[in-house]
Amino acid sequence: MKQITLINGDGIGPEISEAVVKIIDASGLKIDWDVQTAGEDVIEKEGVPLPERVLESIKKNRIALKAPVTTPIGKGFRSVNVQLRKSLDLYANLRPCKNLPNVKTKFDNVDIIVVRENTEDLYAGIERKIDDDTAESIKVITRKASERICKFAFDYAVRNNRKEVCVVTKANIMKLSDGLFLECFRNIASGYPQINKREILVDNLCMQLVQNPAQFDVLVLPNLYGDIVSDLCAGLIGGLGVAQGANIGENYAVFEPVHGSAPDIKGQNKANPTALLLSAIEMLKYIGESFYAVKIEQALFKTFSQYKFTRDLGGVLTTDEFTKEIISNLG
Repeated sequence: MKQITLINGDGIGPEISEAVVKIIDASGLKIDWDVQTAGEDVIEKEGVPLPERVLESIKKNRIALKAPVTTPIGKGFRSVNVQLRKSLDLYANLRPCKNLPNVKTKFDNVDIIVVRENTEDLYAGIERKIDDDTAESIKVITRKASERICKFAFDYAVRNNRKEVCVVTKANIMKLSDGLFLECFRNIASGYPQINKREILVDNLCMQLVQNPAQFDVLVLPNLYGDIVSDLCAGLIGGLGVAQGANIGENYAVFEPVHGSAPDIKGQNKANPTALLLSAIEMLKYIGESFYAVKIEQALFKTFSQYKFTRDLGGVLTTDEFTKEIISNLG
C-alpha cells in the first residue's frame, strides 16, 4: 500500500482534504495517508507554521498532497509554500489549465500546461533598501535552474503527447537575465526534434492568451512571469477554485490547489474541493496510478456534466453533497 503525506492545511483545508480522501477511497485505491498538520492552527502549539515533522514526513514518503495553508500576516513567518519549495528543492511548478464541463468561461477550448521555474528570479528574495526613497530587488537567473526547468517542460511534453513548448521571456529588455533563460531554452530544445518550439515575449503572451488561448500548448517561464501567467490561465478556465497545481523536484513532489485557505467560510460546508481533487488526480498519474486517476476524473467530469456544482460555481451543493455526487458517479 502506497504511503502518502497528507497536509490537511487550515481554514477550509481539513474539509476539502476529507472530501478528497473519501473520493479516492471510494474509487477502490488504497492509500496509507500520513496526515500532517501545518499552518496557522499549529503555531500556538509548535511555534512555527511548518514544523520539521512535516518535512520529515515528505522526505520519507517522497509524495505529498497538500491542502491550502494560511501564511500569517505580520508575524514574520516565511510562507509555508515557499519554505517547502526551498527545503525540498521543488524547482518545477506545474499548472495544468483545462476547461471543465459546464463551467462557464469566455473560452471553451483551453488546454494549457504552465511550467514555472520555482527557485530563483526576483523570488530569490535578494532585496535592499538603498535610502529612504529607493529600494532594489535582484533578479537571479542561472544556467542550471533554467536548463532543468526547460528540460522538465520538454520531458513533460513528450510523456503527455503535447505538440509544442513555448518559452516566455522579456529578453528584448533584460538581455542578460532573460537572455540567459532563452539561451538555455534553445540549447535544451535542440534535443527534442519531435516537439515544436516557440518563443514569445511575456506582454505579447498575455494579450494573445485573452484573445486566442487555444493556440498555446506548454508554456515554460521564469518564476515571476510564471506566477502571473498561471493565475491568468486559471481565470480562463473558471478561477482559482478549479485550478490545480504541483511542485516537483528530483526527489520529492507536493501536489496542491492554487487557491487559499478561505477562513471566512471555514466549517460552513461550502468549500469546493475540485482544485484539490484535480491536484490529487495529477498526483495519481505521477505515481503510476493512471487507472484510478482516470476513473476519478471521469466521475468529476460526469458530475459537472450533470450541472451539479458547489455555490462558488453557481450551484447549490454543499461540500458533502458534491462529494457524494462524485462518489455516486464512480461507477
